[in-house]
Amino acid sequence: MRRLRNVKIVATLGPASNDYDMIRALHEAGADVFRLNMSHGSHDEIRERHRIIRQVEKDLDSPIAILADLQGPKLRVGEFANGAEELEEGATFRLDLDPAPGDVGRVCLPHPEIFAALEPGARLLVNDGKIRLIVQDCGQDFANCTVEVGGTISNRKGVNVPDVVLPLAALSAKDRDDLEFVCQLGVDWLALSFVQRAKDVFEARALADGRASILSKIEKPAAVEAFDDILDASDGIMVARGDLGVELPVSAVPPIQKRLVRKCRGAAKPVIVATQMLESMIESPMPTRAEVSDVATAIYEGTDAIMLSAESAAGSYPVEAVQTMNKVAIEVEADPTYMQIISASRSAKGTTIADGIVAAAREIAEKTDIKAICCFTQSGTTALLTARERPSVPIIAMTPATGTARRLCLSWGCHCVMTPELERFKGAVVNAARAARAGGFAAEADQIVVTAGVPFNVPGTTNILRIAPCDERLIYNTDPG
Repeated sequence: MRRLRNVKIVATLGPASNDYDMIRALHEAGADVFRLNMSHGSHDEIRERHRIIRQVEKDLDSPIAILADLQGPKLRVGEFANGAEELEEGATFRLDLDPAPGDVGRVCLPHPEIFAALEPGARLLVNDGKIRLIVQDCGQDFANCTVEVGGTISNRKGVNVPDVVLPLAALSAKDRDDLEFVCQLGVDWLALSFVQRAKDVFEARALADGRASILSKIEKPAAVEAFDDILDASDGIMVARGDLGVELPVSAVPPIQKRLVRKCRGAAKPVIVATQMLESMIESPMPTRAEVSDVATAIYEGTDAIMLSAESAAGSYPVEAVQTMNKVAIEVEADPTYMQIISASRSAKGTTIADGIVAAAREIAEKTDIKAICCFTQSGTTALLTARERPSVPIIAMTPATGTARRLCLSWGCHCVMTPELERFKGAVVNAARAARAGGFAAEADQIVVTAGVPFNVPGTTNILRIAPCDERLIYNTDPG
């Protein structure tokens, strides 16, 4: 199913998008990747959504990526005797390990790891930052705080600790169970929450054991500080602006987003910009102008994908939300300024043969009347390198590996086509020409660029670039072998 845009759309599934008809409608409207949020839904519900996605994929003969988003450890206060209390600015408030119901002066925080890491002056943000506490003194089982920003605190509200690296693993016991479950199901991507350092990614990768690619969610200041190491350890990145906007000043989030997207592009690793992109469409069929501008900004930055969360999972207008993203993307990418920005921000500095070939393919395509770049890829690396170049012509990623085709659904500009395993380069060129014509990318009189590696079906061997006609008769008459 050909998309008329390069940026990809991720749609979260939930109560509003739970059956075959809706999931198919979302894919037809433009969703390239479906996100399964492991924070919500039983394993039976997740299994059924996975089954439906694969059925839609089969019925439409269109590769679809599935992203399982692990919950991560949840830090929450305990319960209050009255259910809730009002904290006044300037008051003192104590957090401790005492499980007794809380009152206006204290409450249990059942996380000794937090107390072990706290220092005087550290901030504790409760209920998405609506309440702000400053630690005055602390020990192994308590923290005495001053209320800097007051408000209503109630049972089980979440706690963020932005100023320290917590001695907590990114994977809770639930996450480990969920990870094994979704890997056995056969998801393509695992989104890892609560990442603070590269070590967290290594742990998830060892458990996944090659069954899914690892995408790290950047949602904590510590992850921003350690981003280069986390990027090296990850297969992809999600800029999770919701939690970043809680733990950091909201004014800091836009430049961080731009910086992280640019680094991911340079590393040839897909990046998703996520959270509250079309938030008003949970209840309204029309987005705000500011939301449209936010989506457009991410596209102008060259992000690989933009994501819908509650808009498609629990909103009243899931299909309309996807359609809106699709229309905005088409409009932005048709703007001449778009490619000027993308070209000016290109920062690839690779030194391998494959780097040189994909850079040459992009330059040839942009300077001549080439209609598409067809790259044969076993593991997906060549397609990722081609996508890093952000060429002005479509990328047709041809692979015999179903898993590779699905994973590439997250990558900028990649139109994934399944192809049989090939032994000869001439057969590859013929298949590329057929795919370009069948997908409407080129006519018989047009030319395409074909990249491949010999020997075939061996990852990491990209070593051929061919400018090929789409007329098969000319291929057979002019191509050797």
